Amino acid sequence: MPGEDPHEAGQAVTGGKEDSAIMDRLAAASIRLAPRRRLSRLLGGTALFLPFGNLAAQAQETTVKATSLPIGTIEVIQLAVTVGVLGAALISAIVLIRERQRTAVENADLRARLADANISLQRSEAMLNLRDQRVVVWSADNRKSDIVGSLPIETGAPDERAAFLAFGRWLMPRSAAALENAIAVLREKGTSFDLVAETQAGAPLDVQGRKSAAHAIVRFVSLSETQRNLARLRLEHQQIATEHDTMLGLFDALKMPFWLRGADGRLKWVNRAYWSAVEATDREAALRDGREFLGGQARDAIISQHQQRPVFEQTLSTVIAGDRHVFSVTDVAGTEGSAGLAYDVSAADTVREEYERTVRSHADTLDQLNTAVAIFDADEKLRFYNQAFQKLWGLDTAFLVSTPDNALLLDRLRSGGKIAEQPEWRRWKESLLSAYRSVEPVEHWWHLPDGKTIRVVGNPQPKGGVTWVFENLTEKIDLESRYQTAVRVQGETLDNLAEGVVVFGPDGRLRLSNPAFAAMWALPNDATQPGIHVSLIRDLCATRAADGPWAGFVAAVTGFDDERRDRHGQVTLEDGSTLRYAVIHLPNGQVMLTFVDVTDSVNVERALKEKNDALLKSDQLKNEFVQHVSYELRSPLTNIIGFTELLSLPATGPLTTRQQEYLDHIGSSSSVLLTIVNDILDLATVDAGIMQLEISEVKVESTVAAAAELVADRLAEHSIRLGVDIAAAPKSFHGDETRVRQILYNLLSNAANYAPEKSTIALTCRETAEGVEFSVHDDGPGMPPDVLDSVFRRFEPRVNGGRRRGAGLGLSIVKSFVELHGGTVRIETGENRGTTVICLFPAAPAGIRAAAE
Repeated sequence: MPGEDPHEAGQAVTGGKEDSAIMDRLAAASIRLAPRRRLSRLLGGTALFLPFGNLAAQAQETTVKATSLPIGTIEVIQLAVTVGVLGAALISAIVLIRERQRTAVENADLRARLADANISLQRSEAMLNLRDQRVVVWSADNRKSDIVGSLPIETGAPDERAAFLAFGRWLMPRSAAALENAIAVLREKGTSFDLVAETQAGAPLDVQGRKSAAHAIVRFVSLSETQRNLARLRLEHQQIATEHDTMLGLFDALKMPFWLRGADGRLKWVNRAYWSAVEATDREAALRDGREFLGGQARDAIISQHQQRPVFEQTLSTVIAGDRHVFSVTDVAGTEGSAGLAYDVSAADTVREEYERTVRSHADTLDQLNTAVAIFDADEKLRFYNQAFQKLWGLDTAFLVSTPDNALLLDRLRSGGKIAEQPEWRRWKESLLSAYRSVEPVEHWWHLPDGKTIRVVGNPQPKGGVTWVFENLTEKIDLESRYQTAVRVQGETLDNLAEGVVVFGPDGRLRLSNPAFAAMWALPNDATQPGIHVSLIRDLCATRAADGPWAGFVAAVTGFDDERRDRHGQVTLEDGSTLRYAVIHLPNGQVMLTFVDVTDSVNVERALKEKNDALLKSDQLKNEFVQHVSYELRSPLTNIIGFTELLSLPATGPLTTRQQEYLDHIGSSSSVLLTIVNDILDLATVDAGIMQLEISEVKVESTVAAAAELVADRLAEHSIRLGVDIAAAPKSFHGDETRVRQILYNLLSNAANYAPEKSTIALTCRETAEGVEFSVHDDGPGMPPDVLDSVFRRFEPRVNGGRRRGAGLGLSIVKSFVELHGGTVRIETGENRGTTVICLFPAAPAGIRAAAE
C-alpha cells in the first residue's frame, strides 16, 4: 500500500510530475508536427498533379497534331478549361482522402495518449491524496494557493486551509519562522530548500520546497519511525548547535575570562575577555600561542583538584596589564576536557573593605551622637548600640554585649523601673514589637518615671530588623515652653514700649507691630493688622511726611539685594515732630523698622549746636587775636631785649647799682614774655598744621644736660635739687632735638614752680618696649581731679600751690610736640603724692605728621 511506505508515496508524487512532463512533451510534439503536415500536403499535391501534367502534355501534342483540323480557338480554350477543372477536382478529392486518413490516425494516437495522461493524473491524485503528505502550490500570478493531500492526525496539522497556512499556530516557533523565511525566498528567488520542521505536538515533518517555471511547490511529508528519529536527532542537533552558538556568544560577551580545554589540556576556545587579558591580538593568536591566563602553580592546583573531584572552586591571583588581580576561579572537568570561568573579585574585595570601613565610620559617628540609637537584626537580637543608648538607660556593658533580644531588653527596662508601668504590659509590648512586621516607620512617646519625655522611632530595615531611635525631648519641650513664655513677655514688652516697632516678612507683609508705631504715624487699627502689605502702609504714611523715607522702607523690605545693610535716619513730620528710624535686617529674611520720637532731643541738640558754634567762633577769634598780638609784641620785645643787652655793655657807660637791677629786671621780664610769645607762635603753627619736625639722632645725655642748664637758675633760686637718672636710657633715639629739649625744659619749669623749697625734682629716662620714656616728678601738692581734666587746655593757668601764675601754655606745648613725634603724654598725680608727667617717644618716628586735630 502507498500509505505503508512513505518513500513510495514520494515516488508517486514524482510520477505525477513526470506525467505532467509527458503532457507538455505531447503538446510540443504537436506544435513541431504542424509544419511537417503542411509540407506533406504540399508534396502529396505535387505527386497527384504529375499524371495530369502528362495528360495535358499529350493533349497539347494532340492539339498540335490536329492543327490541320478545322478547330477554332474557342473550342480549344473550352477544352483546356474543362480539362483543368476536372484535374483540380480530382486532385482535391485525392488530397481530402489522404488528409482524412492522416487525421484519423492522429486522433487515434491522441486518444491513446489522453487515456494514458488521465490514468497518470488519476494515479498522481491518488498518490497526492495520501494521509502522509500534503502539497501547497503557488502559481506565478500570485493567485490563491492550492493544497492537495493531508497529514496524519497525530502530527497536529489542521486540515482547514487557512489554519494550515498559518504555520505559527501548529508548528514550533523556531520551525515556523524558518519555514516562512524559506518559503519567502523560494517564491521570490526560486531557491529550493529541504528542512525538518517540528509541530507543536512534537511530530517531525520533512518539508521540501521546489520552484518550476510557473509554480512554487512546498511538500510536507510525515516521516517513518526511523526517519522521525533521524529528523528528531537533526532537530536536537540543530537546537544544540544553536544553543552552543548562543552560549559561546554569551561567554564571548562576558567581561569574565572563559576557556575550554580538550582532553589533552590544550586550549580549544577562549572568549574575548580571556584573550584581552593575556594581551593576545585575537582568539586565534591566543589559541595558537597557548597563552595561559593563570600561572603554572594555579593550573597544577586545578589539575590536582580534578583528580579528586570534577569541580574546582578557589580564589587565585594573577597579573593583568602589570597589576595583580584576585579572581574567583571555577573549573569543571568532563570526559573530553574542561571549562573554566574566572570572576574578578578585586573590586568586590575593595567594595567589601570600603563597606566595612563605612560601617565602622557610621558606628563611630552614631557613637558620638547625643541621640540614643540601637539596631536589632531580623531575629530581634541587639547588634549595635551607641554610648548615648547605654547612658540613657543605664545598662551594664555585659548585658548589652550578650546580644539580648528586644523583648528581653524591654523586660529589663521594666524591672529596673526605667520605663513607666503599662496597664496591659503584654499587649503594649506586642504593639511595640509589631515594628518588625511593618514596612513604615512607627513612632511612640514615652514618659519616663524620672520626668523625661522620649520620642521613640522604629525604622524597619529592608533586610529585616529595626533601628530604634530614642530622642530625649525633655529639654526641647522645656525650651519650647520657655520660648512661648518669652514670646508672650516680648509681646507685652513691645506693646508697652514708647518706641514704635514694626516687622515685615520676606513677602512684604506685616508680621507684628506695637501701638506706639500706629500712634506715631496716626494709623487706624485695621492698617496694622498682620498680613497688610507694606505698600498700603506707605500710602497711608505718605500724608504725614512730605519727603518721607517710606519709599526706601519698601525697597528694603521687598528688595533682593545681595548685601542687606542696616541703616539709620531721621524724618520730620508735617506736625513738626521728629522721628529717628532704624532699618534692621533680621536673620530670617524679615525686616524690622523702629521709630523713636526725638523731637525734644533734636530741639536741645539744635540749641547746643548753636551754642557750640558760638563758642568755636569765640575761640577762633581768641586765637586770631592772640596770634596777631603775639606777632605785634615780638618785634618790640626783640628791640627791648636788644637795647637792654646794649645798655648792659661796659662800652655804653657805667650804670649805678639800682640802674643795673632795673636793667636786669627788664631783661628777665622781656625774656619771659618772649618765651610766651614764642610758645603762642609754636601752638599757632601746630594748629595750622604746617609745623615740621627736623628728625635727627637725639643724644639723650646732652639733651638732658642742656634742658637742666636752662632751669638751673630757677632751681638754685629755691634750693631745689635736680636728680637725673638715665642709666636705663638708650644713648640716642630719633626725633627733633630742639623740640625734645623744649619739652624737657617746660616739664622742668612746671615742676620747679610746684616743688617745695629744698626738695628734689627727679628726671628719669629709660627704654621700654614701646620706645623712650621721659618722666619728671616733683613733690608738690599734686593736682585735684577737676584740674587734671583741663591741665592741657591752653590759656587756663592754675596756681594750685604754685609760686607764680604762668600763661597756661607749658603742658599744651608738651602734649602737642610729643604727639607730633607720635608719642603720648600721661600724668600720674594725687593729693600729697606729687605729680609725675610721663612722655613716651617712639624709638623711630614714622615721619612728620600734622599736629593737633
